[in-house]
Amino acid sequence: MQKQIDVAKNKEFEEEVVEIKSVTKVTKGGRNRRFSALVVVGDRKGKVGIGTGKAGEVPDAIKKAIQDAQKNMITVPLIDGRTIPHEAVGRSGAARVMLKPAKEGTGIIAGGSVRAVLELAGVRDIVSKSLGARTKLNMAEAAMEGLRSMKTPEEVAKLRGKTVEEILG
Repeated sequence: MQKQIDVAKNKEFEEEVVEIKSVTKVTKGGRNRRFSALVVVGDRKGKVGIGTGKAGEVPDAIKKAIQDAQKNMITVPLIDGRTIPHEAVGRSGAARVMLKPAKEGTGIIAGGSVRAVLELAGVRDIVSKSLGARTKLNMAEAAMEGLRSMKTPEEVAKLRGKTVEEILG
């Protein structure tokens, strides 16, 4: 994994290249080789996005992936600026990612592309478990799906027509 900060365009977002792979299209004229990139973009304060890009050259593929990631950003509700409000399971394809809030000082217990998504989202204490397939793109998308499903106690209270104190007990 390679970290890269694009200072020229966006000072507030950091990018992390999770995967670069060579993809081949076979035509009657021979093999057509291109590069596919998976990038995670975030501000470490609750905003995160993933994107993919494909091009003939690696830097162009990364550039396209960064633009795609910035278009697909989500806001993650953080409790005390360090963990998620509740447990969740995200699914994408055959990949499933379980996310659990953790005590202060636990750190990020996650691997691969899930770790990249959680770090750039600004989560500091979390426990995660990957279940099923381990494709990097599907794992990252499953983590995003889990984060997208997060609701704060205030949102739950509003949905149920109760006060926050009644929800938290």
